[in-house]
Amino acid sequence: MTDSELKAILTERLATVRSRIAVASRRAGREPDKVTLVAVTKTVSTRVASLLPELGVPDLGESRPQELWRKAEALRAFPIRWHMIGHLQRNKVERTLPLSYLIHSVDSARLLDEIETQARKQNLRPQVLLQINASHEDQKHGFDAEELAAILPRQETLTVKIVGLMGMAALSPDPEQARHAFGGLKAMIDKHRGEHASLTQLSMGMSGDYEVAIEEGGTLVRVGSTLFEGLEGE
Repeated sequence: MTDSELKAILTERLATVRSRIAVASRRAGREPDKVTLVAVTKTVSTRVASLLPELGVPDLGESRPQELWRKAEALRAFPIRWHMIGHLQRNKVERTLPLSYLIHSVDSARLLDEIETQARKQNLRPQVLLQINASHEDQKHGFDAEELAAILPRQETLTVKIVGLMGMAALSPDPEQARHAFGGLKAMIDKHRGEHASLTQLSMGMSGDYEVAIEEGGTLVRVGSTLFEGLEGE
């Protein structure tokens, strides 16, 4: 497939996603430009990823640190803001931190401590989201409500800037099943925003449920398969 053919496919799919973001935003009485589309490029090549900035999508997400390193190096000439959206091990923080515009998946106090240590060493002021176990599934990482309340006051002493929360709903073919988890995340961030004004971002919603996430207050939606299905080998 030529670059022109790839661009045509991506342009059409992006137009559909943006239209759905706009409609969902208006249903919720929100402005569509308050929602950032993060294109999750974990299944596609650097070639496909490189086309996205010129199509108006500079925010790209990766779920594996090693893949973020690889793509960030290969595409360092492109105006891309890399988002680390998957589980981040502490031994991969040093290399991941300077490449990441936003880390969505800070799921423990120990990980936050390591990010703070590396931020000071590298003279960085990283932005992070605290991951919440919104679906209350044992296999999911993240803070619960009590742990969140205990860790947020640390913001006053940190170099790291905590700018919001991230969470995932349980997988379901019915996007409405995600509404309860997303509504809970929105209530959680609203509860703490009065004392912690930096909490402005809410990362929730993927290809199957991002419209519900927007209706419930999401500001960052992570969309992969809807954009890239069938393009994995290109």
